[in-house]
Amino acid sequence: MYKTNELSLPDIIKKYNLIMLIFYFAILTIIFAPEFLSLINILNVLRRASFTGIVSIGMTFVILIGGIDLSVGYMGNMAGMLYCFLIIVGMPIFLAMLIAVVAGGILGFVSGSIIQRFEIPSYIVTIAMQMVAQGLALSFTDGIVITGLPRDFSIIGKIYLFKLIPLTTFIWVVLTVISVLLLKYTQFGKRIYTIGRNRKAAQLSGINVKKYSILVFVISGCLAAFAGVMMASYLNSGQPVVMVQGETNAVASVVLGGTSMRGGIGGVGGTFGGVILMEIITTLFYLINIPSFTQYIFKGMIIVGAIILNKYTRSVNRLD
Repeated sequence: MYKTNELSLPDIIKKYNLIMLIFYFAILTIIFAPEFLSLINILNVLRRASFTGIVSIGMTFVILIGGIDLSVGYMGNMAGMLYCFLIIVGMPIFLAMLIAVVAGGILGFVSGSIIQRFEIPSYIVTIAMQMVAQGLALSFTDGIVITGLPRDFSIIGKIYLFKLIPLTTFIWVVLTVISVLLLKYTQFGKRIYTIGRNRKAAQLSGINVKKYSILVFVISGCLAAFAGVMMASYLNSGQPVVMVQGETNAVASVVLGGTSMRGGIGGVGGTFGGVILMEIITTLFYLINIPSFTQYIFKGMIIVGAIILNKYTRSVNRLD
């Protein structure tokens, strides 16, 4: 039968739901604060979003294979504190940064290895890793905030390219583009999707499922640690609890971006939009004076709503 190219309402919702939500909440925010539309405010929103954005890239890789990493916020805390501690004892900035990022990768490797070796659900292992990472973050200075850092310390967190674009935003965009290309055009990306869609079939096709499953946790750990380093640089201090709940924002962003919690569907491009949507919603909450604790309730509702919407749109797709 001949099919027209006209899109039905379910098709439009399925294809453009994220863009529609971004426009809806952006317009709502502009109504409450018309100055939100200025270039400076938009760049500030992108800068604030960049920390969650970088964490969310790693979370996307993990969720695409059907896992979850609930330790990313605490890994960010650990890496930020380690970075500051190493600077205080006299280590060069970029070497300290490298060690902090590698430390996040090592914790990710440990999580992934335990999950694969003992076949324990990822949420259980990464909850345990939360405690390990937070314990390390607190142990560097007995929970005391690290201050008195050199002026060059804040170069990554506060510098602007062309006196306009925050470096953190630029790094987030570059990492997003690299990740999109990696997932779409490389064997690595194709294997990640294959594992997420059908783990058993991936094994039978010769893919080393355990290796790739561990690797995504390493990627997640490194990116969470890098985000923690950038956050410490932005704040010009080491704060051991600054990225607590970072995993909640990352999961919300990934799900809002259309990635299935079951794995195999979605991508980093959608996550980028999900992060922006979450930041716009957070900005709106502050503008209408919703208390920070109440915001958690709404964010939880948003996550559940996004999961339901994604399930609905996929069921529409199957019916087509």
